[in-house]
Amino acid sequence: MVDGASVPRLCQVVLDCPDARALAEFYRSLLGLVYRPGDEPPETGAVDERGRDWLVLRSPEGAPQLAFQQVDRLPAATWPHGPVPQQLHLDLTVASVEELRVQHERVLRLGGRLLLDRIDDPEEPLRVYADPAGHPFCVFVA
Repeated sequence: MVDGASVPRLCQVVLDCPDARALAEFYRSLLGLVYRPGDEPPETGAVDERGRDWLVLRSPEGAPQLAFQQVDRLPAATWPHGPVPQQLHLDLTVASVEELRVQHERVLRLGGRLLLDRIDDPEEPLRVYADPAGHPFCVFVA
């Protein structure tokens, strides 16, 4: 048994992306997160230095959640068919099929795209999407 004080603590999930600001904005809007102080978008017309490298989103209470690391290239996952696996995905939950339908419209409006639709699954209604950078994520009823 490992002493609880001697194990690492998960801080955040980091997503590689070709446009860190755009992906951070997608998840900020979708999940109601806020930027770490200093990572907010610059004023209109100003250079977005932080958005070209690394951005962090936190819960409104301040807990780290997601970070975005700018990369030159990112092969998009071709899951569920094709040679590039999803490698990692986020699971998001809602309370009802009705809420899943509402969130479907939000995801699409924010720039996500539907990859798999199992909303009629009686055991676990779900939909799988790709975010604007191509990372798959699920929204399911739990």
